[in-house]
Amino acid sequence: MTALIGDAPRRRVRRPQPTRRSQAIFEAKATLLRVRRSAIEIGRAPPRLARATTSDGFDRLVAQSVTPLWSDPSLSEIAMQFGKVQNLRRAAAALDGRLLISGAVFSFWRHVGRATSRRGFASGRMLREGCMVAAVGGGLCQLSNALYDVALRTGCQIVERHAHSHRVPGSAAAIGRDATVAWNYVDLRFEAPQPMLLSVKLGARDLVVSLLAREAAPTSGAEPDAPPALAPNLREAASCGSCDQTDCHLHERRGGAVIAGRTAFLVDEAWPEFGAYVSAAHRPEDTIGLATARRWSTAGFAEVHEARLPGALRSLGWRLAPPQGAARRSADARATARIAAALGRRLAPDVVEVTVAQSLLPYLWRDGALGGRRFRVLMTRLPMGVLQARLDAAFAAHPERSTLADYRADPGLAEAEAEALAAAEAIVTPHAEIAALFGERAARLDWSRPAPLASSPQPGRVFAFPGPTVARKGAFELRAAAQRLGAAVRPLGAELEGSGFWSGLAVDPPTGPAWLDGVRAVVLPALAEAAPRSLLTALAAGVPVIATPACGLDPRPGLTLVPMDDVDGLAAAMAAVEAR
Repeated sequence: MTALIGDAPRRRVRRPQPTRRSQAIFEAKATLLRVRRSAIEIGRAPPRLARATTSDGFDRLVAQSVTPLWSDPSLSEIAMQFGKVQNLRRAAAALDGRLLISGAVFSFWRHVGRATSRRGFASGRMLREGCMVAAVGGGLCQLSNALYDVALRTGCQIVERHAHSHRVPGSAAAIGRDATVAWNYVDLRFEAPQPMLLSVKLGARDLVVSLLAREAAPTSGAEPDAPPALAPNLREAASCGSCDQTDCHLHERRGGAVIAGRTAFLVDEAWPEFGAYVSAAHRPEDTIGLATARRWSTAGFAEVHEARLPGALRSLGWRLAPPQGAARRSADARATARIAAALGRRLAPDVVEVTVAQSLLPYLWRDGALGGRRFRVLMTRLPMGVLQARLDAAFAAHPERSTLADYRADPGLAEAEAEALAAAEAIVTPHAEIAALFGERAARLDWSRPAPLASSPQPGRVFAFPGPTVARKGAFELRAAAQRLGAAVRPLGAELEGSGFWSGLAVDPPTGPAWLDGVRAVVLPALAEAAPRSLLTALAAGVPVIATPACGLDPRPGLTLVPMDDVDGLAAAMAAVEAR
């Protein structure tokens, strides 16, 4: 939420004042040291460690550091706070998931790289000549401090570490557990005593750095609960928010009101329920990113939505002969990943809340774009892990139904989605089954009412199946129930189980827009269904519906809910509708 953060009272701090000459000398020395470090490490730089695709096997937490992201609540420093968190966000994305190999040197800068605005880093506070000045990449020492702390506690051999020259308020320098870094000549380096997985996450309020192992790691003498030795007396660093030397050439003069945070809406699925939600929640200062149209706007959702293209693949150039089946899903995943990366890069540092489409969620989480932000998820389908487990169970019960094994979620992507959903502030969905998975965190929307039909459908004795004809939609259960009852069916979608699937049954072909004419009931005994639009259309027209809870509808007049994979229950429900 947008909020104004008040300034704390200023403390008067007098200290030797930096000059332009001293700054020039500092820059010259730093440049020489960078050149020297680069020359020394030609052909001898520490290795770039691989990244794990999942955390499987690394289930023992051996050390963890949790530090607050928003350490200065004053209004005058809020822009620098936004910049610091953005820098931590970018560095965390570079470090998270790295596999520390026993005997291999881990280097902070080898993995983070130089902090430049072109690479997405922003201005934050950096200690220089005793002052906390604005600099691109400022604030990364919070991460290096945390890394040093967990490295000490897991028995890592510290190869290179440098303490701060001044004490930064609230930092680890006061207790001697700090490690300052400056590209590239002031680095943090250590060797792990055994293979470990490095986890670097930004929650909405905290930076969490963890080391995980397959077995217990040895610890150094500095246990987490042991009081560390105090660092030598350090002078406290000052910033323009706490220093009254306004004649200093580094002094920052600000004016005007500051709004502490905006919201971004990253929209993909063209659901009317989400359109109404975003339009109601959107404020003039907020931004909307429309995934498939590659648009970014401060306009209302309805205006941006008009520019939407029909599908993520089309926006990336898929025009002729698009791939099918598993190849299509793989191409779609690659396209969505590129779109999510592009939208993530456009999130400004002052975006503190994000409302994000589920399709983009795992990629943005894996890229670190949601770190340090509160976020809500516009959810359209079951989580990958839940859907995968349901299909696996169904395939185990019916191994002859090969299409149940068609969908297999990428393990790393499913893990990223599960982590992101666990961290989400709220789940926004009209789907009853999905909402039930998240309890009090679910923000339940009403399903949009379908447009009225041009004419009322004429009743009949056909059972419509709003397909496609595939196992996960309940085609096998409907076929068995219809054979038992001698009922006619009207399949509406593609016959993915083969052209002879409905052989032996009376099949009534669809009649275009008037597909409800002659229908006794619409039947969808699905294992999973995202948007039950055809069911809502039937109910609005007064046509009975038989479906599973997986279709996402609450009990209501005209709707009969039956269990999944229950031919007896389905046949009984169809017979009851015929009897009425």
